[in-house]
Amino acid sequence: MKLTGTWLDCPETQQLCAILADGGFAALVVGGAVRNALLGMPVADVDIATDTLPQTVSELAQRAGLRVVPTGIEHGTVTVLVGAKSYEVTSFRRDLHTDGRRAVVGFGASLAEDAARRDFTMNALYARADGTVIDPLGGLPDLMARRVRFVGEPAARIAEDYLRILRFFRFHATHGDPDQGVDAEGLAACAALVAGIDRLSRERIGVELRKLLAASDPAPAVAAMASAGVLAQVLPGADATGLAVLVHLEGEVPPDWLRRLVILGGDDPTDALRLSRGESRDWALLRDLIGGAEGPGELAYRHRLARATDTLLLRATLREADLPPYWQDAMARGAMARFPVAAADLMPALAGPALGARLAELEKAWIESDFTLTKDQLLN
Repeated sequence: MKLTGTWLDCPETQQLCAILADGGFAALVVGGAVRNALLGMPVADVDIATDTLPQTVSELAQRAGLRVVPTGIEHGTVTVLVGAKSYEVTSFRRDLHTDGRRAVVGFGASLAEDAARRDFTMNALYARADGTVIDPLGGLPDLMARRVRFVGEPAARIAEDYLRILRFFRFHATHGDPDQGVDAEGLAACAALVAGIDRLSRERIGVELRKLLAASDPAPAVAAMASAGVLAQVLPGADATGLAVLVHLEGEVPPDWLRRLVILGGDDPTDALRLSRGESRDWALLRDLIGGAEGPGELAYRHRLARATDTLLLRATLREADLPPYWQDAMARGAMARFPVAAADLMPALAGPALGARLAELEKAWIESDFTLTKDQLLN
């Protein structure tokens, strides 16, 4: 089997692979690029695996006039800049010691050893510069069946890095087949080792949850998380039952991880997921707006169009109701509307609290008119 694509055939990728090959070393594209290309999905980053040391990679690249950044040299990785593109080049490696969060690695590993330390079989696929696919662990059938399966013993892989529990569900959401369900052996291992999530940093957990909830349909994966006790471990008090309804109602509305986080409910996730101030503010805003009665137009007028859309979707989900008729048209009008009356228009006849009350009264009447009343009509 051979792969093609601009990500592989472009001069930058071919140049870097040739530099390593001319030095007598392997140059294999690995992981996400190979996986996604085989599934016909977009390829973002192109990572290279090689059988030489990071120092040698740096020397060969610099000799060819390329810039090298030692981004993770202790783990065998350097970033090579070829024109406007950047490539992470990582030496074949084996784990010498792991503590569930970090690994001490050794170099000089074989291709089989390098593949054996990866998380899932679908991520242990390699490709030569000519596109030839190399499958040292037999992961290709899993990939084509969209089956997310741990490399080797699931419990052993998880114990190396407990973030793999969350990655298991995330990859099921983004690359798995929801109709065949989650791999039973992997699910059992996640449930048995769920307490290990507490050893992870909140930042790592937050990044993984964002990616999971941004998937096209994360509902089956999140339901599996709940059944294994993982959801409760990450988001105490969360309930997965409304997520499938929300995803159905979204229709053509683009996925939004924060909207979906809100429907899960539970405790404030600001600390648990290390939300930014803006994310925390939006989460709290949506939680407040869900119980309100503002119509689509008013929501779009008072808040950003995206958050107004989120509010209507969340309300409909919780109330098990359809979205209001013509809601998108109403929101478009509200988003463009500008209140035509200013405080100066009511002065000096009114001042202080009386001025504020009258402005609020006029604004309410204007909104109820579907933003049609003019300045003269409101003032007279």
